[in-house]
Amino acid sequence: MNIIDLHCDALAKIEASQGVLSFADAPELATNLQRLRSGEVVIQGFAIFVDPALPGAMRFQSCLDQIHYFYDEVLDKHPEMTLITEWSQIGNLPSGQIGALLTLEGVDPIENDLKRLHLLYRLGVRSVGLTWNYGNQAADGVLEPRGGGLTMIGRDIVAMNNRYGMLTDVSHLNELGFWEVMELAKYPIASHSNARALCDHPRNLTDEQLTAMFKRGAQVHAVYCPPFIVESTGLEETTTVTINDLIRHIEHMCELGGERHIGLGSDFDGITYTVEDLGHAGQSQNLINELLKRYSEDQVRGFAFDNFARYVAEIGKD
Repeated sequence: MNIIDLHCDALAKIEASQGVLSFADAPELATNLQRLRSGEVVIQGFAIFVDPALPGAMRFQSCLDQIHYFYDEVLDKHPEMTLITEWSQIGNLPSGQIGALLTLEGVDPIENDLKRLHLLYRLGVRSVGLTWNYGNQAADGVLEPRGGGLTMIGRDIVAMNNRYGMLTDVSHLNELGFWEVMELAKYPIASHSNARALCDHPRNLTDEQLTAMFKRGAQVHAVYCPPFIVESTGLEETTTVTINDLIRHIEHMCELGGERHIGLGSDFDGITYTVEDLGHAGQSQNLINELLKRYSEDQVRGFAFDNFARYVAEIGKD
């Protein structure tokens, strides 16, 4: 079954290797081309994640370096990879092609210069998360103790996302910022988040947040990161977290009215350890097979592909 995976961190890994890691088959990459094919992942979101520890002047350069590797290593060397710049491409990729969607995980690299975000849009970015886990010039992340909402430039970024038909990603945003985005954004999305009711981690969304997303028709993409799946008290890398543990979050979201608004966002290459039998993109069908034991084929196709495709097909129509 074809899969859309909205979030991976392969670009940061390739940048860290200075381009040595091969997107074709490097075993260090959970989302290399070989594994995407094997797992039938036909749309992959490639996040630009810039280490917040970098000095401010180096952050935009790191962002551009990752985009360079996206074009040079992912796209140019592999003609079967297609850059997604129009949402209509999602449901119309030629057979054998894999769509590559460029996303921005935290706007730290643009500092206070919206011209940089315009440039990133022209280079292919189509989804923007305002923060990573901490505070920046736009908003506060889930681990920022200050707990502030959106700044003026944060609001300007959401307005630009609306104008250009870009998604505004709430996955790392704190609760106050989340509710402000829900007021301002035309196209909110959670690219990789689970249910806080089942796993009380600040990166997960409360039932109130999930319900608000689903009422808006917005997508929440379940994440495969073990600390976001089971309670973290005593959780270590040796702890076995199963696909069934992950499916519990999908079941909970369905109970809140999310059946047509659930997708997948693995966070592969950005997590230090993985769910049992779901360790890389090549094992993605293991999740599909387990879902098919609980849901109809149409429902599972929704989670895997159709829900997101339907959501973005409406962008710009209003």
